[in-house]
Amino acid sequence: MSARTIRTRLLAASTIALAAFALTACGNGDGVRDEGPSAGARSSARPSEGTAGGTTAKPAGTRTTTGSPSGSKNTGTTTGSKGTGGTGGTGSTGGSAGGNGGGTRNPACVAATTRTTATVVSRPLNHLLLTVTNKSSKNCDLTGYPIVRFSEAQSVPPVAEETHPQAVVTLAPGESGYAGVLLSAADGSGVHGYTAKTLEVYFGDKGGSARPALPAKGVYIDEKLTVTYWQQDLDTALSY
Repeated sequence: MSARTIRTRLLAASTIALAAFALTACGNGDGVRDEGPSAGARSSARPSEGTAGGTTAKPAGTRTTTGSPSGSKNTGTTTGSKGTGGTGGTGSTGGSAGGNGGGTRNPACVAATTRTTATVVSRPLNHLLLTVTNKSSKNCDLTGYPIVRFSEAQSVPPVAEETHPQAVVTLAPGESGYAGVLLSAADGSGVHGYTAKTLEVYFGDKGGSARPALPAKGVYIDEKLTVTYWQQDLDTALSY
């Protein structure tokens, strides 16, 4: 065998041995292992950092809405009713100065639709009875107490609070209401007395006034001058 032949066979054997060694290094007996881009490939297959169960995490400070999309901004319900005080403004306003406060159901009695008289009575002493009669065809309410002015007096007399009625005095057509006027002290203890010959009775701010006649000799009044509230009956008006 020539030397060239021997070299050729040795080269071929070396090549086969090297190929076998390479195959042995790449395999583990179960097939070929793919080294691949190792760490990079594994990292891309995992959930991204800051996620849970593969769901992308929300940035810090993001508010999560748990209600339904159609929910209103304020789910609270206001239970308080509006303007319940005074039953929604349906209550009636009290009468004129010194009114009863019980509320009125009819138009106020005014001078134009009533007739007013003033009568000096024998009992009780030093008393004047005011009578207001409804001349109209409709009911009217006689509220508060009479605002009276004798002659040129600069002030009106006070009202006796204990005569406050339980209800507003309502006058049907033809009916009358009453108020008593204590003219002077029965025992003569009053001071600053004088004789008044004229009287004017006012019916509130827009009710006008009446001028009932007094006796020709007038009536004597002093500092004890006091009126009662309007009453439904004559006896109550003169009980003060």
